[in-house]
Amino acid sequence: MQNLPKNKKIILFDGVCNLCNSAVQYIIERDKKDVFRFVALQSELGQEICNYIGIDTKKVDSIILYEPGIAYNLKSEAALKIATEFNSIYSLLSLFKIFPQNSRDAIYDYIAKNRYKWYGKKETCMIPTPELKAKFL
Repeated sequence: MQNLPKNKKIILFDGVCNLCNSAVQYIIERDKKDVFRFVALQSELGQEICNYIGIDTKKVDSIILYEPGIAYNLKSEAALKIATEFNSIYSLLSLFKIFPQNSRDAIYDYIAKNRYKWYGKKETCMIPTPELKAKFL
């Protein structure tokens, strides 16, 4: 895909999910190396990226980590790869890789399925502040 930033990892997220938006804010605060850019799945660019990499957003509607020209990861694998970028206790989450991916994804899917009920949902996607605008595509 054209016009995506080079050497950045793109996190596609559910733009109306309160849990997802909180996770994005958390990642932004800790992204000291400026590794990530963010795109709501519901946005035009989010849909373009999903179409380009062959993701059906009816089946995957929560998180995708896309490294342009390299790879993409879904669900628990995406979350663990994101966590390993931080020099904190959350980088220890990579230890969960000892468990089979289908087991990790089952837990991930349970949380994703209940995220609106537990954390709520916005009517529209988050609008970044002027200071954060550069982090969003």
